[in-house]
This record gives sequence, C-alpha cells and structure tokens, in this order.
Amino acid sequence: MRIGLVVNPIAGMGGRVGLKGTDGKVTEARRRGAEPRAPDRARRALSELADRDDVDLLTWGGEMGGDVAREAGFDPQVLGAPEGDDTTAADTERAVRAFVDAGVDLVLFVGGDGTAADVAEALEGTETPMLGVPAGVKVYSSVFAVSPEDAAHVVRTFERTERREVMDIDEDDYREGAVHPELRAVPLVPVAEELQSSKQLGGGNVEALAEGVADDIRASDKTFVLGPGSTVGAIKDALGFDGSPLGVDVWRGGEVLALDATESEILDALGEENVIVVSPIGGQGFVFGRGNPQLSPAVIRRCDLEIVASRSKLDTVGELRVDTDDPDLDAELRGWTKVRVGRVERRMMRIA
Repeated sequence: MRIGLVVNPIAGMGGRVGLKGTDGKVTEARRRGAEPRAPDRARRALSELADRDDVDLLTWGGEMGGDVAREAGFDPQVLGAPEGDDTTAADTERAVRAFVDAGVDLVLFVGGDGTAADVAEALEGTETPMLGVPAGVKVYSSVFAVSPEDAAHVVRTFERTERREVMDIDEDDYREGAVHPELRAVPLVPVAEELQSSKQLGGGNVEALAEGVADDIRASDKTFVLGPGSTVGAIKDALGFDGSPLGVDVWRGGEVLALDATESEILDALGEENVIVVSPIGGQGFVFGRGNPQLSPAVIRRCDLEIVASRSKLDTVGELRVDTDDPDLDAELRGWTKVRVGRVERRMMRIA
C-alpha cells in the first residue's frame, strides 16, 4: 500500500494553554508555552506500521512528515517541503496533490478539522480516500480514527470506503462560546469501526441533574474542575456563576478560582482533594481528548472523575471513549464506570 503522510505540526497547540484552537494563534500559543502535539500523535500511528514491509510511505519534508517518519523507523520518499518557516494550509494542499499525482492509495493526515478541510479540498474530484489521526482541539469531523493506534489499524485492515463528513467551525466564534459547525466536504474515508462519529449538539433535559450535582458541590470542601459543554454549563448556572461554556472553570468553597483556565492555571488551583466534572461529547462519546485538552494527563491524575450526562445523550453514544495523549492513562481509565444521569440516578457505562 502506498500511503501519503502529511502532518500539520501546529495542530492542537492552542488547547492546553486555553486558546481552544491554533488558527491565527500560533504566536500566542508559543508565547504561553504551548508544545507541539501532532508529531507525537503521528509517531504513535506510524510506529504501529513500521514493521510492515507492504507499506510504501510518501511524505512531505521536515516537520510536515519526513522527520517523524524517520523517527518511527521508515525510510520515506519525500516529495517536497514547506515553502516557509511556518507551515500553511497551502503547504498541506500542495503535499496532498503531490501524493495524488504519485498514485497513493490513501492520504493519512495528522491534524484537526481545519487540516481535514484542507486535505479534502485538495482531494476533491479524485477517488483517493483520506484518514485522520486526531491531533486538533475540537475534532468534530467523522473522517478521524478514534486514536493514533486505531488509525494504524484502519490502514492495515480496511477494504472499502464510504463518504463521510468534514465539519469545521469558526475558532474566533468558538473562543467566544458560539458553536456553528459548517459542512466543508464529504470525502471518501475507509470503512471501519475505529472511526469516530460527527459531533452532535445538545443533550436533552439536564435541569434535575444539574441541580443535584450543584447541591453536592456546595456541600463539599473539595476543588471541582468543571469541564466545557452544555451539560456541565447547566451545573455552572445552578451554582450561580457565569461559566465559560467552552472552557474549563475551577470552583471551591463557593468561589470561582479560575475561569476559562489553562492547564497550568488548573494545576495551580487544585487542592488536596479534587474532582473533574465532565460530560461526554454527544455522538462521539469522548470524555477526554476532544474539546478539553486543558484537562491534561497531569490534571486528570490529580483528580477523581465525575461523568455526567442526560439519558438521551448516553442513548446516542453507546460507549464512552478517552484519548488523553497518554496511552497508559487511557488504559487506566478504561472499564465500567458510573455516569450520573439525574439528581441521584446513575447508569453504568463502559469506557472503551
């Protein structure tokens, strides 16, 4: 199989530092100390393929694929390189068109929804399928594997393709708390169970759930890390403060300690006993790894976990998922867990 690999090296950098994306914010993300996420995600996927002698890897130079491919054990065919010091969407599109001209069987890209849209645009009018290794902050589109390792499994095993949605949102609106997904393309993607679904908005009536959780929080002296989304947003409303709808807020003893917090701000605000309150993404089931990178492995390991969701949301997801950037932590989190669905009611769900 001939695979064309392209990496967006800045994808996801803005997440842990509270920028909710990197579009137009690379300089600010670096100023805040953001570290690249995509190279390690690419390396994890490629390491699962490096022992296959039936894989012919074509890529783009430097940090857009060549460097990480060699680190993973490949001797790739490099078809070109980015034109400037900072990579752009045009570099991605140029790489993908070169892959098509070289007759690849699949374009494997590492990035987020914006990268997916760039790849899909370059593939328009062709029959070449694409597959994403998730490395962005939001990852709304259904062209991504669940994890880097799942992407490698799909590459090894898929036999047919189907058309799936590439969705993207305006990141400036997203930073202000508004989510308006836009359908950007419907490209060919491998058919596989390891692909995520498109994100669904909304999650049913959560009023009783929110009031019950808020009552428990008020009665506790623990520190509560309240994740993004409408379900946890209802809990913030019930606590009586105007929380950040798409950010992470920290609460203890009737006081908001951090609003729309970065990873470092969350860590600074934690106490002796801490609880993360988070709701899975509707349609995808992700508890960690989509839309909340501020909840990093360092944060998660210092907290207990409270998952909350409406019954209707759980009915749509089937099972829960995690993708924390730490495979060992992912393994620790997997298994059966209780999800709070009402004022006191809970439902057992499996984290896959």
